[in-house]
Amino acid sequence: MRLRLLLSTISTTPVLIEDIRTDSTWPGLRPHEVSFLRLLEKISDDCVVEINETGTKLKYKPGIIMGGRHLVHDCGTSRSIGYFLEPLIVLGLFGKKPLNIRLRGITNDSKDPSVDTFRAATLPILKQFGVPSDGLQMKIESRGVPPHGGGEIILSIPIIQENLKAVNWIDEGMVKRIRGVTFSTRVSSQFENTMIHAARGIFNRLLPDVHIYTDHKAGDQAGKSPGYGISLFAETTSGCYISSDTAVSYARMEEEGEIDEEEKKELSPPEEVGEQIAATLLGEIEQGGVVDSTHQGLLFILCALCPQDVSKIRVGKLSPYGIQVLRNIRDFLGVKFVIKPDPSTGTVILKCVGCGLKNLSRKIS
Repeated sequence: MRLRLLLSTISTTPVLIEDIRTDSTWPGLRPHEVSFLRLLEKISDDCVVEINETGTKLKYKPGIIMGGRHLVHDCGTSRSIGYFLEPLIVLGLFGKKPLNIRLRGITNDSKDPSVDTFRAATLPILKQFGVPSDGLQMKIESRGVPPHGGGEIILSIPIIQENLKAVNWIDEGMVKRIRGVTFSTRVSSQFENTMIHAARGIFNRLLPDVHIYTDHKAGDQAGKSPGYGISLFAETTSGCYISSDTAVSYARMEEEGEIDEEEKKELSPPEEVGEQIAATLLGEIEQGGVVDSTHQGLLFILCALCPQDVSKIRVGKLSPYGIQVLRNIRDFLGVKFVIKPDPSTGTVILKCVGCGLKNLSRKIS
C-alpha cells in the first residue's frame, strides 16, 4: 500500500483502494498506514485523502509535493521510522523546496531497516543517481525501540534540479571494509561489547578492516523502552554498500492483544545477536548484487524515474518485495524491466528505460 501511494503521488494518478482487510478481526487501515497518509498530507499541497468510517476504503488524490522546513511528524509505534523513510526520500527529491523533517517514533526494530542503515547504506544509493550530497543528511537525535518508541531523527533531503541520472551499475566489486554501529538504550552498555566481540569473531577471519562503533544512550536520548541492537554495513571496492541490522526489545502488544509467535520467545542474548547478524550480512554479500535485498525496491523505483535512457543494474536473488515493486512500477509508470539472469554468478541483471520524470514542482526562476 505504501508503495502504491508513493507511485501514485509521483505519477499524479489518483487511486481508490477497496476492501482493505475486510475479512480480518480488525478490518481497515492500520495505525501506521493512516500515519503515512498524514505524512503525505504534510509534505504535499492540495492532496485529498478520504477514508470511509470502517477504514476499509480509501480514496487518494495526490497533490503537489511541497517539501518545506521544520516539519514534524509522529510515526506512532506500530511500525518503525524506517517504514516511512523509504518513500519519503524518493518524494523529497521531487519537491518544490528541499525537505527538512523531524520524525518521532521507533528508530530500531527487527522488522524495518534501522535508521543507521539508512544513514550508512541508503543515502549513498541516492548519490549514484546524481542527487547532490550537500543537503542530504540524517541526524539521530535519540533512540527508541518497541514497544513505546521515543526516538527522534532529523532528515534533510535536497531537491533535484532537473531529473535523476541513469545508471549503469553492475560492478559490485569486492568487500574492502566492514563498519557497524551498535546501540543500547536503558540496558547495560556491556551488551554492546558482547555483540561486537561476537560479530568480530566471525569477520576477523575474513578481512582485517572491521570497525564497529558503540552508541550507548542514557536519559532522555534513550527513548522509553529498554533494548539493544546492531547494524552492519559492508563497503565494496566499487562503492556499493550492503547492510543488515536487527534490534532486540520487548514485543509490541499487537492490536488483538496477543504477541507474534516469533516474539513470544525469550529475548535473544547479545552474543547470538552479534553472530546472527554477521551471518546475515555474509549471506547478503554472497547473494551478490549492488544492493542488499532490503534496498531492491528503492533501487528499482529510482531506475524507473530516470530520464529516458537505459539503466542497467545487478541485484542478487529477487526478493518478493522487489518483484511486487516491479509490478507496481509497470502499472503506475508504464516502465518495464528486462530481467536477465546471470547464471555464472547467480545474480540477475535488470535493464530499463526510465519514464523521464522531471521535477515539475520546483520553482522555475
